[in-house]
Amino acid sequence: MDMDHLTSLEKALAKTEADADAACKAATTTVSSLKKFRTASQTGNLRELRKTIEAADQAITALRQQFANAKEGWDFDEETYLSGRDFLSEILQTAKQMGVKVFEQDDRLYCYPFLVRILPNERAILIDKKRERGLRPSIFVNHLREMQNKPVRFKPEAFLESLYNAYSVAVATRPKDLVNTRVVVPLLEVYNLLTLLPGQSKEYSRQEFARDIYLLDQSRVAKTKKGLVVSFPASTGTRSATSTITVITQNGHEKKYYGISFVNG
Repeated sequence: MDMDHLTSLEKALAKTEADADAACKAATTTVSSLKKFRTASQTGNLRELRKTIEAADQAITALRQQFANAKEGWDFDEETYLSGRDFLSEILQTAKQMGVKVFEQDDRLYCYPFLVRILPNERAILIDKKRERGLRPSIFVNHLREMQNKPVRFKPEAFLESLYNAYSVAVATRPKDLVNTRVVVPLLEVYNLLTLLPGQSKEYSRQEFARDIYLLDQSRVAKTKKGLVVSFPASTGTRSATSTITVITQNGHEKKYYGISFVNG
């Protein structure tokens, strides 16, 4: 697919915006003509009355035609465009042009520290848990940039405690001689414990969990309230996609996590 087509949503919206602007100007002219018509009626200026009627009629006709042009001009096949890869590609291309780091991972886009998912059927974009209806690529990418400039709302201390609680449950299922040792629990097992309730995995996806692990890792918050220090040991398991969780880092590199361990500080 060529570059011109990849930017077609931005161009289509720009054209329709121009058409709507022209309709607004025609509407302003129409209102002005109607006001002159009203004034002539109020003052009884019979000489001007017919002129203002004709001028208002012409303005209304011009407005009707301009609106019809704008209406017919929006013939964009949004359903096909949003359902395929075209819209996603346009977002990536626009972000590159605007100097905003956006990367693709699985069925999502990653714009540190946000996960972005396109919802074609809803004509919306999901940024973490928030739905955005503004789909114009340049406006949306600029919105991402503005969000990036705000402080990250992630709370590493609370997330660390949740990890430790799930880790403790996992360790309790191990043989007794492993309890209180540096046992490594796969992060996927911890994730499964955190999302045991029905539908919880939809509310909190593996991609979000991986992102949060990365944010915790980057935060340098490592000690629980009980004084235990977290670590994320690597393993031969990191070679297998089925045993790891993967995140795109702030710089666009792929990082894999396998296990988690807590030891006395």
